[in-house]
Amino acid sequence: MNGGDREAGRTARPKRADARRNEGVLLDAAAAVFVASGVEAPIRDIAAKAGVGTATIYRHFPTRADLIIAVYRHQVEALAEAGPALLAAGPTPYAALARWIDLFVDFLVTKHGLAAVLQSDDACFDPLHAYFLERLVPVCTRLLDAAAGAGEIRPDLDAYELMRGVGGLCAGAGNNPRYDARRLVGMLVAGLRRTE
Repeated sequence: MNGGDREAGRTARPKRADARRNEGVLLDAAAAVFVASGVEAPIRDIAAKAGVGTATIYRHFPTRADLIIAVYRHQVEALAEAGPALLAAGPTPYAALARWIDLFVDFLVTKHGLAAVLQSDDACFDPLHAYFLERLVPVCTRLLDAAAGAGEIRPDLDAYELMRGVGGLCAGAGNNPRYDARRLVGMLVAGLRRTE
């Protein structure tokens, strides 16, 4: 067995907790820089925000596309994990849903900086939309079901439709400083309440 065969036979070891934490710090820094300066921001800006050298970023993410995909997936995972945590800790299912939608708005605003790249012709970005739906629609569905089960919202709500509505409200701002997507989304979420 040559060295390549031995490598192929090994299973990937999970990252240590400190390595996962460090990667999370790096991805959070990259997301913040992308929002402020766009996805073409210099890698040195991301490195400075994360408190690491540029070589560390290139070691983890050899290309800018690798970094963009990792940031997107990191944010989707954080949002997916937030749903059950909010439901467990929230005072009511509706409160958990409202807080999750608020986090979803944050995600969409952050993602807006990535939108042009994600909609590019680069095939490496194609699976991200399906990944987004696969991870987040079930979380939103669970929150809606819990709030409906508690009698706090109407029972006929669809997670995909709600998420599309929130996305549409967030995308509508353009460059209009008077457009407050968060306020509009808040009105949408308030409108989910069950009326007697």
